[in-house]
Amino acid sequence: MATTVSLAVDFPVGRRVVSVSYERKGTGEPLVLLHGIGHHRQAWDPVLRILAAERDVIAVDLPGFGASPALPDGLAYDLRTMVPVLGSFFDTLGVVRPHVVGNSLGGLLALELGREKLVRTVTALSPAGFWTRSERRYAFGVLRAMRGAALSMPMPMIERLAKTSTGRTALTSTIYARTGRRSPASVVSETVALREATGFRQTLEAGLTVTFTDDVPDVPVSIAWGSKDRLLLRRQGVRAKHVIPGARLVRLPRCGHVPMNDDPAAVARVILDTSR
Repeated sequence: MATTVSLAVDFPVGRRVVSVSYERKGTGEPLVLLHGIGHHRQAWDPVLRILAAERDVIAVDLPGFGASPALPDGLAYDLRTMVPVLGSFFDTLGVVRPHVVGNSLGGLLALELGREKLVRTVTALSPAGFWTRSERRYAFGVLRAMRGAALSMPMPMIERLAKTSTGRTALTSTIYARTGRRSPASVVSETVALREATGFRQTLEAGLTVTFTDDVPDVPVSIAWGSKDRLLLRRQGVRAKHVIPGARLVRLPRCGHVPMNDDPAAVARVILDTSR
């Protein structure tokens, strides 16, 4: 069950109150999970039980996604906003320099938190920010198409499609390689999360100028990429390794852009090995 906290965060435009929803399970060292654009904290459900056996796991709905409300007016959905929000979130929960794991947008945020020395270790799964201009244009085009499709379909159609393997493939094959592993309820839930994501457009706009170009020194980093990632192509992982030469680059065979669904055991192993 989700819990929501309200954070008073200081920005250049003044203090604003930001609300963040999260789910917390397990015991051990704190481990924060950050999802991708248009998704929600339930993206981590396939690995949550495995991780919670060894870690105090905190799965976050980023502002404007899942159960978290949109950011207050005047705040951009960019790194300059999200890093202090997440830093304040850690402070509110009494979590000092947690391990952090992120997928896609969440991976970019995790790396930036590492660069700011706000976390102990970083595991980035197909992180955004290592694209060429044409690769970014392609990825954003796909994301806009997915969002448009989710907005255009009435709920009965989404529910009907989710009941069949062909329908689930149509709805989720862009981000999953093994769509048969998704339950009908999960597919409906994440399609609704995509259509109701109040921060989607602004986050995409903020990403138009983002390229991750800095090293993340003195923080252990693992970067994992699915061999069947159809959104952020796997060659971007090689670029990420050049930018962060001390990072461990891990290939995830037969995994798509959101690999937690495709191979939970392999993803959990990468996360637990990094967060020792």
